[in-house]
Amino acid sequence: MPQKDGKRGQGAAPGDEVGQKFHCDNCQANVTDGVRISCNECAEFDLCTTCFSRGIELGSHKNDHSYRVVTRHRFPIFTEDWSADEELLLIDGLRQFGMGNWKDAAENVGTKTKEECEQHYLDVFVGSDSWPLPAMDREFENKVARPTSDKRSRSATPGKVKVLSSQPSNHEIVGYMPGRLEFEFEHENEADQVVKDMVITEDDTAEELDLKQIVLRIYNGKLDRRLYRKSFIFDRDLLEYRKNQAAEKRRPKDERDLLNKVKVFARMQTREDFDQFSMGMLNEHALRQRIKQLQEWRRNGITTLEDGAQYEVERSQRLSRRATTQRDSVHLLERLQKIVASRTIRDSASEAAAQKQNSRKPASIVDIESADGIELLSGPEKDLCSRLRLFPRPYLAAKEVLLAEYARVGCLKRRQACELVKIDSTKARWIYDFFVETGWIKPPVREDGDAAAVSIDGPMPVYLAALDTREQPVVKSEF
Repeated sequence: MPQKDGKRGQGAAPGDEVGQKFHCDNCQANVTDGVRISCNECAEFDLCTTCFSRGIELGSHKNDHSYRVVTRHRFPIFTEDWSADEELLLIDGLRQFGMGNWKDAAENVGTKTKEECEQHYLDVFVGSDSWPLPAMDREFENKVARPTSDKRSRSATPGKVKVLSSQPSNHEIVGYMPGRLEFEFEHENEADQVVKDMVITEDDTAEELDLKQIVLRIYNGKLDRRLYRKSFIFDRDLLEYRKNQAAEKRRPKDERDLLNKVKVFARMQTREDFDQFSMGMLNEHALRQRIKQLQEWRRNGITTLEDGAQYEVERSQRLSRRATTQRDSVHLLERLQKIVASRTIRDSASEAAAQKQNSRKPASIVDIESADGIELLSGPEKDLCSRLRLFPRPYLAAKEVLLAEYARVGCLKRRQACELVKIDSTKARWIYDFFVETGWIKPPVREDGDAAAVSIDGPMPVYLAALDTREQPVVKSEF
């Protein structure tokens, strides 16, 4: 199974039984020992029960994907001292690193030595009567695998460091050769090309000797800078990339951002001074955040720490409910747009009747068929823009503002719509009535409990008919 960067690490956690660790993809909580929710449709995607209950969606993962509940498998299946999780990690390690690579397989298991892994595979799989399959009919009285006798002694001693050959590809930092303490591509890697063919002879003139000495001083300066950079890397343990990355991921995002900003001062300080400086910056940041939180509590009338803790709990609950409401509003708007796209504002008969009842001169129609954004409008919306002499782009901008405000507040008045949309007030009121008629927004409820009835069927309203007195064969939008 492919490992995700920073999510599944090798090596056993403190008090853990197996080598792999699992973290929630949303809050980064360690769910190795607890219950986790694994998505069946997204590769290597796990959530803790808290984030799953909130319906978290990340990237391509949606909360309606199928899932499975995963717990730890501590029961034995083949031998009493090997749990089901350890059996799976052994097979997974052999599949990744190759049959016979017991050292890497043992590191993948995390709780067994390479000798134990090899002997277990030979006894259970190779020595099985049903080879290549192990004996599947064994039963055990104990429900939890019994650890080996020397497990405690092994966990108390530090793990052996894997000895690597001095090759550029045998290190977590690509290009580093640990046996030679060198990199495949050094700083100013082409510096050696200048002096590799230089020869100092007795026939050299004074000018040639001076020139060669200058070249050698330049070359020595480059070597000094290269040595300084390598010493900096070794002194700050920057080659421990996975360890540093794991420690950085355990910090909150604001602390990671702060440490990334102060890294530029590392070259001007010793390691101890920089660590002390970084710790001071983190302490100052924590104090500022705490002061900001206490000031917020004071503004809200909170005077005790118990009330402040209760306020933070309720605040997180409110934010969670608000996010859920906004997501539901977006889904509702998408569904309403699909419904409205299949309807028409009126048929041709009602339009003819409206024109006969209207004694005023019909409004001039703007040709918007070739306008930019016409393909984004439905039939009723095209008719509305033509009657209002409004081009598609200004109309779409007004539509986005009104629907976003309605989704945020939950209701919208005609006066508010006119203030939000920076176009002619009569056109804004006509757009508002159109949205109410099509069902995209609902008018505010009156005191008697009934919503204000708005309809655009029948004759053109007086405020829109007033536009007809102006002769405008083709009029540009006032947006």
